[in-house]
Amino acid sequence: MNKKKSKMFYEYLRLHKKAALIYILFTFIYGFIFFLARLPLLPVLYASLLGAFAASIILISDYRKFRKKHEHLERLVSEIMVTDEHFPEASNIIEEDYQHVLHALYDEKCRLTERMDERYSDMMEYYTLWVHQIKTPISAMRLILQGEDDEKHRALSDELLRIEQYVEMVLAYLRLDGTSTDYVIKSCDLDLVIKQAVRKYASQFIRKKIRLVYEPVSFQVVTDEKWLLFVIEQVLSNALKYTRKGSIEISLDPSATLCIKDTGIGIAPEDLPRIFEKGFTGYNGRTDMKASGIGLYLCHRICSRLGHEIEAVSEVDVGTEIRIRLSQKKRVFE
Repeated sequence: MNKKKSKMFYEYLRLHKKAALIYILFTFIYGFIFFLARLPLLPVLYASLLGAFAASIILISDYRKFRKKHEHLERLVSEIMVTDEHFPEASNIIEEDYQHVLHALYDEKCRLTERMDERYSDMMEYYTLWVHQIKTPISAMRLILQGEDDEKHRALSDELLRIEQYVEMVLAYLRLDGTSTDYVIKSCDLDLVIKQAVRKYASQFIRKKIRLVYEPVSFQVVTDEKWLLFVIEQVLSNALKYTRKGSIEISLDPSATLCIKDTGIGIAPEDLPRIFEKGFTGYNGRTDMKASGIGLYLCHRICSRLGHEIEAVSEVDVGTEIRIRLSQKKRVFE
């Protein structure tokens, strides 16, 4: 008998110890009365043994029912939803009372879930509308800035790009926790996705005088193009943000891993294991108070859902390399 079954049998005996104690007590009483009446004790012994044998048979049968019910309830724990028909049949009024309590809790959970879904839906509608509304003045400001080409206007254009990025992060953050997704999984040209991201940050490369090292890649990746583009843009944005001079290199190694390597300030060794945690900014974030700790967290979650892996290798004052494994794993769309 393994440890789990031993524990279950012990719990069963513990639940029925009162009945066992009553049986022993009555046997002792009968024996004591026979002793006082100077009657032979052998009939009492025979009756006790027969009673113990009958009790053992009943005990084994009842324990099997107990074990089946326990295993049934254990299976319910792994289920997301519990409905009335899932519960085993109650064997007594106490079990019926427990089931009534559970049904009431389940009904309350359903009401709360429905209320939260409604609130989330309202919030999503508001922020989606807000994103589309805020894009109008952003586009207008970009048109105004395009008319001038000096250092001041280029700096304003870069700041406007950051605003656009934060707006996209808000929308991505909300959509990731939504009940529905807009994933479109298909074969995509990785080179075109990378070029879209590079084109978006071309002005920052020029303004900061950061050299881009990139050779076009010929690779088809099965993914969602829009979400993968978001990840690459976030990684490029971070690379540009923390690289004051030098270069940013984009390459694809033979194991289908996209590598984005910069010559920036790097990441402290104690911070490296936590950079994909929600809200974690580390030493660099404390230095740059504008860091939110959301960008890489979103990248990690998106990659997990797309079946990709993302990791970082870094050395302080040398640079950081973000590696995105594009080989297919099981996708998670929960």
